[in-house]
Amino acid sequence: MFTGLVECKGRVTWLRRASGGAVIRIAAPFASELEHGESVSVNGVCQTVVRADADAFEVDVIAQTLSVTTIGALRSGNEVNLERALRMGDRVGGHMVAGHVDGVARVVRLRSDRDGTRLTLELPAPLTRYVVQRGSIAVDGVSLTVADVVGERVTVALIPETLRVTLAGAYRSGTKVNIETDLLARHQEKLLEGREEASGPPDGNENDGGLTEKRLRELGFAG
Repeated sequence: MFTGLVECKGRVTWLRRASGGAVIRIAAPFASELEHGESVSVNGVCQTVVRADADAFEVDVIAQTLSVTTIGALRSGNEVNLERALRMGDRVGGHMVAGHVDGVARVVRLRSDRDGTRLTLELPAPLTRYVVQRGSIAVDGVSLTVADVVGERVTVALIPETLRVTLAGAYRSGTKVNIETDLLARHQEKLLEGREEASGPPDGNENDGGLTEKRLRELGFAG
C-alpha cells in the first residue's frame, strides 16, 4: 500500500524487453536503501524490486502492466514518480493507494491563474462512476482531491509543491497518465452487487434486502 505522497522523481536508465514483459532500471536517490522484494510505486504502478545498488534499482514488468498502463511507453531518460511502500506506523498524509492502476487518462489542460493551478483530465467512461467531487484520486501515483467532475472530465487542484516534486509540472495537453480511483468506492460497489444478488427476485414475501448468511460467508464476513 502507498499514500500517494510522491517522495521524489527517478529517471529511467534503460528498459529492456524480455519474454513478453520488460526489465526497467531506474536511478533513484533512495536506491541504496532498497532491498530485494520491496515494493515501489512507479508512476502509480506497484512494482517489485528485483535488484538494487547504490545508484539505481530494477523491476520486472509483466506484459499485462505494459499493456494497461503508461509504463510500456517509458524510454531511457524519462522521469518517473517514485514512492516506497507504506510501513506500519507511518502517517497517511494522502489516501490509501494500492498501486493497481484502473486505466489511463488524457490530460486536457493544465492551467495556472491567480487562484492556483488546475489540471483537467479525460477519464475512460467506466471509471467516472468512482470519482466524486472532494473525493480522492491517484494520478501517476499522486494523491489528489477532486475539485470538479463534468461527464468524463475530472479537474484537480495542484499546489506548487506537487508541481515541483512530481511529473505534474511537465504535463501538457495529450499527456497520458495512470489513474487509480478510490479503493473504498470499488469495494463498496462489489458489496452492493452482492447485496442485490442475495436479495434475489421478488417472490411476494417481505424482504428487507439484507445479505444472507451464506452470502456473508462467501464475502468473508461470517464464520
